[in-house]
Amino acid sequence: MENVEKILSELPPAARKELLDYAEFLMKKYKKKGKKFTFSWEGKLKDIKMSSVELQRRPLEWRKDVSG
Repeated sequence: MENVEKILSELPPAARKELLDYAEFLMKKYKKKGKKFTFSWEGKLKDIKMSSVELQRRPLEWRKDVSG
């Protein structure tokens, strides 16, 4: 860490700002990878009277209708 502080102290202010921006970008990038999947959509289709297979087939039918 001493090496990092030494390098930072030798950089001009504009370069320090650029380095800080890049460090924040890296933090966001690597935090996303550890994000867990949530099931917030669970139960949203409970009122639909179709099986899961029928729901999967419906978009295929729509594509066929659109493509002709």
